[in-house]
Amino acid sequence: MDLKKYVTIVPDYPKEGVQFKDITTLMDKGEVYRYATDQIVTYAKEKQIDLVVGPEARGFIIGCPVAYALGVGFAPVRKEGKLPREVIKVDYGLEYGKDVLTIHKDAIKPGQRVLITDDLLATGGTIDATIKLVEELGGIVAGIAFLIELTYLEGRSKLDGYDILTLMQY
Repeated sequence: MDLKKYVTIVPDYPKEGVQFKDITTLMDKGEVYRYATDQIVTYAKEKQIDLVVGPEARGFIIGCPVAYALGVGFAPVRKEGKLPREVIKVDYGLEYGKDVLTIHKDAIKPGQRVLITDDLLATGGTIDATIKLVEELGGIVAGIAFLIELTYLEGRSKLDGYDILTLMQY
């Protein structure tokens, strides 16, 4: 299936010059969303995943159905102040400053094989920070899966040494 047919390109959003890749037009077609999810599930089964981790909010949209299909848990990575129990955190850079991501301190058991999911690989900063959280808790990043990769932003270079699946590239 050509998934790109179901992604809507929105010009000049959120700012002029950006060609935003809107996945909601993929997700609102059940058979297409299922197909994309199944591709990631197949990849995850090969990696013998114990847990799926995804950064808010689109990492939840991709990761939760994958975790459900695999029969494993899902651990959310959220911005600082959003998780109710004890967390670990990591600072990471953005184009316009810094932000903080957190995960519950007990979300991952040492040695668990983790799949990280998100909708889009752009510069790689969010996923690099997520990897740091997983590894600090003793998890093994067995794979990383995205619907879309923006190859011209070279985010993959920040993830060198990790196994990456992308279903579409722009």
